[in-house]
Amino acid sequence: MKTDEIFIGRDSIVDSFVRSYEFPFQALSNIKDEILRLGPTLGDDYEQYKPDVWIHKSVKLSEFVTIEGPAIIDSEAEIRPGAYIRGNVIIGKRCVFGNSCEIKNSILYDDVQVPHFNYVGDSILGNHSHMGAGAIISNLKNDKKNVVIRHLEDKIDTGLRKVGAFIGDNVDIGCNSVLNPGTIVAPRTKVYPLTMVRGYIRSDVIVKNMNDIVDRR
Repeated sequence: MKTDEIFIGRDSIVDSFVRSYEFPFQALSNIKDEILRLGPTLGDDYEQYKPDVWIHKSVKLSEFVTIEGPAIIDSEAEIRPGAYIRGNVIIGKRCVFGNSCEIKNSILYDDVQVPHFNYVGDSILGNHSHMGAGAIISNLKNDKKNVVIRHLEDKIDTGLRKVGAFIGDNVDIGCNSVLNPGTIVAPRTKVYPLTMVRGYIRSDVIVKNMNDIVDRR
């Protein structure tokens, strides 16, 4: 469940920030401050698109997007039509975001694909992770209480009402799946389409449903 066990790659501009926390949910409350600290230090390869929004000059940015600051979009990312970037967002190198996707208070490491009809809130997605079309990350419980992260007998009260998911490197989330608040999916795991996921999912497995999880061969 610890940060170093979920996010492996170390090249992203967000890595040192995320790894400064033992558990990834601890980073969520400070994404805004990190963007405001990091943004002004970025070099001439970045443009200040609007107040508190920094975008690398190599980014492919559709004219039909909405970006609210603070936000950073790193090199060679592609932001497709209908994307809504709702603030407190870092999008890493070569990521694909949109079309018709929404993201808020979240971090995408490098080479992440969130390409079609997805919602990502209060979450961190690791390198080379992929959200299938229509896959949704839920970040608020029905009873509006604090999100508790569970793994076997362990329970951690995050102290936060809004916590989405923490998706490890090279994870593939199938189309129209729903990740419940506080979900952790460890690296190299695959989730079948139309699957409801909750709690901690270990690495290197295939999740057919929550009662049918098998090792990858």
